[in-house]
Amino acid sequence: MRETKTTNPELIQLIRFLKKQSREQDASIWSDVAEHLSKPSRQQIAVNLSKIDRYTEKGSTIVVPGKVLATGTLNHAVTVAAFRASEKAREKLKAARAKYMSITDLLEKNPKGSNVKIIR
Repeated sequence: MRETKTTNPELIQLIRFLKKQSREQDASIWSDVAEHLSKPSRQQIAVNLSKIDRYTEKGSTIVVPGKVLATGTLNHAVTVAAFRASEKAREKLKAARAKYMSITDLLEKNPKGSNVKIIR
């Protein structure tokens, strides 16, 4: 079976940045996120808002190493960092007063990755 490599330059740059920060900050969470993002596109993670609502509490900070989808509702405010999010998911996050940001923004805000959960 042939190994496939990602061709998305934004994704390649993000994976390299995550691995570098993981080594420099001694934060294994960023290497875990980079590992999930480097998988083939068919194996990448897609998380619905209902799952985020189920497994988080108000004020939580989570990272989704993939895409956030709009199925379900979000009943409390959380901070969500993801590689991508659908437009409907962003609208629902805004309606729930949740904050959406890129993984890079979260990494710059919290380089150690303390109190950040990975949702898969």
